[in-house]
Amino acid sequence: MKILLSFLFAFLVTTTFAQTEEALLQKVKAKLEKVNDYEATGKLKLDVSFINAQESDVTVYFKKPNKFKVKKAGGISILPKGGVSVNTASLLPVGGYQTVAAGKAIVDGVTTTIVKLIPTNENSDVVLSTLYVDEKDAVIRKAVVTTKESGTYDVQMTYGKYTAWGLADKVVFSFNTKDYKLPKGITFEYDKGGTKVEDKNKNKKGTVTITYTGYKINKGLSEKVFE
Repeated sequence: MKILLSFLFAFLVTTTFAQTEEALLQKVKAKLEKVNDYEATGKLKLDVSFINAQESDVTVYFKKPNKFKVKKAGGISILPKGGVSVNTASLLPVGGYQTVAAGKAIVDGVTTTIVKLIPTNENSDVVLSTLYVDEKDAVIRKAVVTTKESGTYDVQMTYGKYTAWGLADKVVFSFNTKDYKLPKGITFEYDKGGTKVEDKNKNKKGTVTITYTGYKINKGLSEKVFE
């Protein structure tokens, strides 16, 4: 009987935590759902050992559900394949998933709740997502994502003026250059202001940092922007 009671107690606790974490994720989603589209200005810095690239002025476009584009003067800025993950909304699962509570952690001085998401779709490229959620502001402060194709990467967000919309002032996307797939034609994309550098040892950390200076939210962004 004691064993049965212990099992039932553990089951109830686990279920309660899962419901609590799911409710928290729904708050994050609800905040992001208010954003139908945006056009944002900012600075993009690419720090990869085998690419010399200057910091660029960029314009970032987003439209629900998943259209995302980064544009700099002279062309499209280089982002790793799957770089859409610098868009916070893309960190939240679309299909089925299991939620696992994983305690608390401090991120940039803020106490966050750690939520692990395991996709139930076996065809999903994402194997595991670990989200560090700020309960007070209902935003994701950090995410660590493990994929089948591109290894593990992490995204860290800093918030300020646009917290109420769930939009970050700064996004830092970090990845292993050996595992992550960079697009072809890097030299061509950076023919104005950057060059490709040969580096046989590409097993190093790369980062893409976008620091936003302002957003225009829900202005009815045209589909032509993404063509």
